[in-house]
Amino acid sequence: MPHTPHTPTARPGARSPHARGFRRLRATALLASSVSVCLVAASAPAVPLGVGDRLFPHLGNPGYDVTSYDLSFTYSGKNDEPLRAVTTLDTRTTADLDRINLDFAHGTVGSVEVDGKPAAFTSAGEDLVITPKTPLAKGGRTRITVRHTSVPASPKDRQGGWVRTADGLALANQADAAHLVFPCNDHPSDKARFTIRVTAPDGHTAVANGLAAGVQRTGGSATWTYRTRHPMATELAQVSIGRSTVLRRTGPHGLPVRDVVPTRYRAALEPWAARTPAQISWMESKIGRYPFESYGLLMADAPLGFALETQTLSLFGTGLFTEPAYPRWYVESVMVHELAHQWFGNSVSPRTWSDLWLSEGHATWYEALYAEEKAGKSLQERMKAAYGASDGWRAAGGPPAAPKVPEPGQKTGIFRPSVYDGSALVLYALRQEIGRPAFERLERAWVTRHRDGTASTADFVRFASETAGRDLSGFFHAWLYGEKTPPMPGHPDWKPVAADPAPATETAGR
Repeated sequence: MPHTPHTPTARPGARSPHARGFRRLRATALLASSVSVCLVAASAPAVPLGVGDRLFPHLGNPGYDVTSYDLSFTYSGKNDEPLRAVTTLDTRTTADLDRINLDFAHGTVGSVEVDGKPAAFTSAGEDLVITPKTPLAKGGRTRITVRHTSVPASPKDRQGGWVRTADGLALANQADAAHLVFPCNDHPSDKARFTIRVTAPDGHTAVANGLAAGVQRTGGSATWTYRTRHPMATELAQVSIGRSTVLRRTGPHGLPVRDVVPTRYRAALEPWAARTPAQISWMESKIGRYPFESYGLLMADAPLGFALETQTLSLFGTGLFTEPAYPRWYVESVMVHELAHQWFGNSVSPRTWSDLWLSEGHATWYEALYAEEKAGKSLQERMKAAYGASDGWRAAGGPPAAPKVPEPGQKTGIFRPSVYDGSALVLYALRQEIGRPAFERLERAWVTRHRDGTASTADFVRFASETAGRDLSGFFHAWLYGEKTPPMPGHPDWKPVAADPAPATETAGR
């Protein structure tokens, strides 16, 4: 879960278990001005574009699809200094283009090349606007190379992107912060494969999404290379640089499992990491084979207050595992939430950010189901409590499939209780409506049909109707878009209760 942005790790029993203090204090004008312009196109004024997402209208860009990213970062050893970076995008144009817009807003651009030739560039809003020497024709293949810096945010900013840890850096890009790290098409509808290279001084370990593809050591530094075998949304990219130990074990079916822990905390953290293979087996028993080439936990030495489902390497703060107030069942349920996202949110990504409920609702569902089966924490009682609070959640943040547009500077405001327990409540109602066997068939078939792709709310409604053998559009419309929570099938005694909605500035887990 942001958790795809983050699963909050608040103390159990706190007033809002899905509220956290991760505030994206985003000053658009400041970020726009932070992209240095070294060469300006001489044509009409550049403008920021977007793919029309209702919640983030300027994210993503039309006219092309990215097929692969090659990211190269050079880390100085100090986590408050900019990293030198080179980003190469291989793209396929879907329209005739005189210009190419990339999302990028927190670094200095030194040069841009399009198909090996220097190109003019400027900034517009949070876009890097590139003008190649020759217009690009629809259907062509284009390689764009940007040399730039990648700037860790100040701990006071907490706006996402690079997160400073006690011994280095990690990434938290959800929902709209990948373009604070590297130029990209920063929207989950455009997934691509990634190659990630990180050069760091000796004594540091670099880990990224996917599988290791080698390490080269020269002159007091090492360059680590990782590649993904499956497409990935930009918001799920992960790079860890620190004084870390990589723990390796084998999961179900020979799956490589690697966990990244601060070396000084290895003894305390390794027992938690060792629980992952059994959790993967449990998830596979519910919805089928794990969808990627590897998995593991990145336990960052930082006071995150959230967890995040970065693809194949979920991000957690060490405090979740070392704080004695957190009971074992709670910690494990958070681990399973992020694991469930590898199917729901990562392999099957939301087509728009309004489809977020499909990711967070499912991850919360399996989190709660795991807590019931492994720790006796009643799923029905949790859903009854969610039902009582649901009207208040809808009033505060919008219904599950139509979250309210976030306020300026509060981009993670879409991660509210209505997309967590409020969306798991929709799945509970669906199970009540169509029966457990049909619901379980739907879950397995859904992640198989849309594996490595994207899917929308409309896709889920159609597929659920096919599985149930009847039209469920009216049922879903009421549960996903209604201002009030519909009656719960099978529980006519469940009633909404007066709620104390979370403040608009609070955000929920990703």
